[in-house]
Amino acid sequence: MATSEFWQRLSASMASSHEWEGGSAAESTRGSRGTTKLWMVLDAITILGAAGLATLYEMHTGPLAGARGFWHGTLIHGRPMWILLALLCGFTVSLMIISRRLHLYAPTRLSSILSEQRLSLQACFTAGLLLTGALYLLHADDIPRSIVVLTVGLVAVSLSLRRLVYRVLLYRRYDRGLGTRNVLIVGTGPEAHALRHHLESIRHLGYTFKGFIGLPGVSSRFSATSGEVIGTLDTLFQHARKQFVDEIFFTSPCERGVVQGVLEQARTQGVDLRVVPDMYDGLAWNSPIEYIGQFPTIPLHCGHVPEVGLLFKRVFDIVFSILLLLVIWPLLLIIAIAVKLDSPGPIFYSSERIGKKGRVFLCTKFRTMVRDAEKRRADIMHMNERDGVLFKISNDPRLTKLGHFLRKYSLDELPQFFNVLKGDMSVVGPRPPIASEVREYKLSHLRRLDVTPGITGLWQVQGRQDPSFASYVSLDVTYIDNWSIWLDFKIIMRTIGVVFAGTGS
Repeated sequence: MATSEFWQRLSASMASSHEWEGGSAAESTRGSRGTTKLWMVLDAITILGAAGLATLYEMHTGPLAGARGFWHGTLIHGRPMWILLALLCGFTVSLMIISRRLHLYAPTRLSSILSEQRLSLQACFTAGLLLTGALYLLHADDIPRSIVVLTVGLVAVSLSLRRLVYRVLLYRRYDRGLGTRNVLIVGTGPEAHALRHHLESIRHLGYTFKGFIGLPGVSSRFSATSGEVIGTLDTLFQHARKQFVDEIFFTSPCERGVVQGVLEQARTQGVDLRVVPDMYDGLAWNSPIEYIGQFPTIPLHCGHVPEVGLLFKRVFDIVFSILLLLVIWPLLLIIAIAVKLDSPGPIFYSSERIGKKGRVFLCTKFRTMVRDAEKRRADIMHMNERDGVLFKISNDPRLTKLGHFLRKYSLDELPQFFNVLKGDMSVVGPRPPIASEVREYKLSHLRRLDVTPGITGLWQVQGRQDPSFASYVSLDVTYIDNWSIWLDFKIIMRTIGVVFAGTGS
């Protein structure tokens, strides 16, 4: 059986099975619905702004006078307000429908920048033609065509520019290793190697290859090196957990029951699963295909990602950090001078911490210990008051006099807001661990690293004095499972009380 026929039958049989009903299609829809609505709202705002600017420019009037004329129907020769609104709404709705049909609301990484720009112009000008057609049918000769042309032109330029800026910012994050999706490829055949080369050569896809998974009994003309084949199907999800994998690609055919088992585990683990047809046999496809660049894939499971919520969280982090730093910069200066005068050594202490998906970054704090604190750590390990992998001593002999005060009121952590601005940390989230702690983690503990670490979190405000590592992990996992913007606000408000209570040491 040709591999294309195999995957086609597999996809069709799964789609018709009871387990498949309401599965990946619904989850994929839920995952992208919020992002689609956000892009639609931005499109509507762009159209409204463009129409307003075009009208004010052509009518040579000011914003207030234009608004009054529009409301009273005297802006364009007595043309009633409801007709102008209907035309504007019609243009907006038609642009949204065309954009959706052209997949402009799909994930940005699935298309190239040139294709997106071309489709954006196509959507704008098509909607513009529909608008001019409506004006012709309504015999609206009193509405200046210059306003229509200028509006469509401004919308086209604005949408293209907005998407271009978003792409540039997204690519900069990818270059820093932020926001990329980790991938495991099941199979070691030519399709697997072609997919790996495709993912690594096209940066806008935002994928990071983590290794091949070998299939027993499947021969291949292409063999991956031993270092690239990191496991088998039996250990697939163990490696997926260790490598913080977001998507798994099947490139070699195997029994339907095996794929069904992997699919069920993928749903449980929240990992996306795709199968790749054999693109070398040239057969046509009837099943829905989603292209990763130019590579055809069939999505079997797409987990829910609250993209809009995460976007708002990132915007809040930036705004909150900037405003706070502007307010407390005199305090930062005073603390920096005090640290320098209190004891010999640098003002700041930077250490490597493990962030989201195991990414290493430098976490910066005000120095609260003597200069050789790291060298003396082994001598005081017997004083550790926490269990498991945590290390904490209430009266650490390495602390300076000022260090005791800074830690009591958590003032030493204020420089971490610069880490928030860089994107390494968030205002709220699990605390970033050091590498020595992560090396002792069990697979279940790695769940803490699925999200961006934070300055404060549920553990800091609820279980800071609990020495149990199990409680530490449990609170972080609870936060991840129940995350919302409102929960972040509540944690921040409780953090203020904790700071003023002086329970940070």
